[in-house]
Parts: sequence; structure tokens; C-alpha cells
Amino acid sequence: MDRPTGIFVDGIAAAAAISGILSGLQGRIFGLLYLRPEPLSLDDIANELGQSKSNVSIQIRGLGDWHLVQRVHVPGSRRDHYEAATDLVRVMQEIIERRFRWNIRQVLAAAEDAGRVTAELPKAEQKFVKERLEAIDAFFHVLDTTAEMLSPGKPFPPGQGTTPAAGGNKKSRR
Repeated sequence: MDRPTGIFVDGIAAAAAISGILSGLQGRIFGLLYLRPEPLSLDDIANELGQSKSNVSIQIRGLGDWHLVQRVHVPGSRRDHYEAATDLVRVMQEIIERRFRWNIRQVLAAAEDAGRVTAELPKAEQKFVKERLEAIDAFFHVLDTTAEMLSPGKPFPPGQGTTPAAGGNKKSRR
């Protein structure tokens, strides 16, 4: 692996490891595929990263679940080949919708549930608790509305056309 690719792969691995979404190896695989102009086979990926083919295969499935990589057919080869997603806005839309909006909705539901029973508190505490719940509810509604704008299938910014893939004239991929 050349030095620029190695630096990028290691950086993506570090970011992935702390993301709570991907493992470090998944980040390495994505980083490698992202900087390759042609799809790579499981064998190629495993060799480049010094991993077992079975481990890479398992990690690739997880990346596919997040729409970060896709399997592609390479004419003349019977092996599975993979390429990285290049429509990064679309990838972020998917992550925001599946990961963060669920968390946001959990907070909103907790605030709503707590708000329904504030009457059980002593009068002196009710006002304070209601104000705090209203503040967190307002803040998380703004987050939810923002996340909704980025939800899959909707261009961002709103009213714009489709997002071009990274690299200019390449066909947009999921």
C-alpha cells in the first residue's frame, strides 16, 4: 500500500473506531476501497490490510448494511469484488436517519413521558422540572427537524438536485 493510502486508511480506521458505528477494520476497508479506482476482491482487501479473508468478509457485510460499500460484478472474474460509496451525502443521510434520529426520538419520548407525570412532584419543583423538560424538548425537536431534512431520498440542501459523487464526473453510487 502506498504511503498516502496508508495514512488515509489509518485515519479512517481511527475515526471509525470512535464513531460507535463502525469498527476500526471497517474503517480501514472503506478507506482502502475509497482510494482505489477499481473494485477489489476479498482476497485483495485481505492481502492489502493483512487480515484473513473471512474477517474481511464479515466486516464487508457490516459496511454493506450502512451502504458504505457495494458488491460489483467484474467481467471475467468469479470472485466477489467491492467498491466504496462515493455519494458521501447519501451515506451521511443514511447514518443520520438510522443512528441519530432514533436517539433523538428516545430523548423526545422520555421528555414527553416525564412531562405527563410532573403533577406528582411537589408544587415547588413542578415549575423547574417543566421548564427543563420544555427546554430539552425544544432543542431536540430542532435536531429532529434538521435530521429530517437530511433523511434518505431528500436532496440537501432542500430544493437542490442530486448530489454529485466525489471526484467530479463519476456516476453517483450508493
